[in-house]
Amino acid sequence: MSLKKKLLDIVRDKIRFKHYSISTERTYVYWIKCYIFFHNKKHPIEMGKFEIEQYLTSLAVKNKVSPTTQNQAFSALLFLYKEVLGVDMSEWNIQALRAQERKHIPVVLTREEVDKVIGNINGIYNLLVSLMYGCGLRMSEVLNLRLKDIDFGFDKIYVWDSKSLKDRSVPLPNKLKQKLIMQVELATDIHKKDLADGYGSVYMPFALEKKAPSAKYETKWQFLFPMNKLSKDPRSETIRRHHIHPATLGRNIKQASNKANINKRVTSHIFRHSYATHLLQAGIDLRSIQELLGHKSVETTMIYTHVVSEMNKAKVISPLDF
Repeated sequence: MSLKKKLLDIVRDKIRFKHYSISTERTYVYWIKCYIFFHNKKHPIEMGKFEIEQYLTSLAVKNKVSPTTQNQAFSALLFLYKEVLGVDMSEWNIQALRAQERKHIPVVLTREEVDKVIGNINGIYNLLVSLMYGCGLRMSEVLNLRLKDIDFGFDKIYVWDSKSLKDRSVPLPNKLKQKLIMQVELATDIHKKDLADGYGSVYMPFALEKKAPSAKYETKWQFLFPMNKLSKDPRSETIRRHHIHPATLGRNIKQASNKANINKRVTSHIFRHSYATHLLQAGIDLRSIQELLGHKSVETTMIYTHVVSEMNKAKVISPLDF
């Protein structure tokens, strides 16, 4: 086995040890491989700040990648040197290499536009998007919901291990309660069939699979929004039922926004932005919205005050209309 192959295996192991997602694993491994090939397969331990600068400059100048993409590559290299190679980068002034990203005010939908988009989505995707807007959930959060996360007794939805690694709960929308009850029943029936067919295990977070090996077969741990078909787990290669694919949900959102004739760029995250903005317009205080969104800092949530401020500008009359 080559040195490069061994290094990437160590990178994967470290990423899994730190409980990063499979998408982050693929992204980091991709950028680290590109970095190594850019420098003619030279081992990263023999390189440093100069080589990183060369690579990042090439991405920006030759490849013309966006600041976001460049910073994504940089984050992968930071992980490689700090977490895998154990290199002290404090004297490199490495932060100075980060590309400056533009700060954009989030695009939001009006209540009427939200209704139009959701009205043009059918089946399970209608419920998924309704939950994203009704609870302010990220796409990854709504897709990773388990049956146990829906509390009908207290009308709450629990979000565990979110992007900020901060657990939280959000109110369960009354309008969606009956649909969610039916979805729980559907997911339960699918799981029963999988068990009968000799399958029925589900991906378990962190080290829980080792601590409670039988838990992966329990109904409560199954995904609320399972895929139609069984698939092979990319890490364990176990045949199991995963949740609906993000790309499929994104495609349905795009098709619905086109049908609704919404000329804004409608993505899954626009419903989270709209949720926060509409709460702020309704008089909900910023701290409460911060908790509901799971933001680490209230400064992150304050972006929505700028959104509302921009909306209020629309009430100013143009001199042409005097």
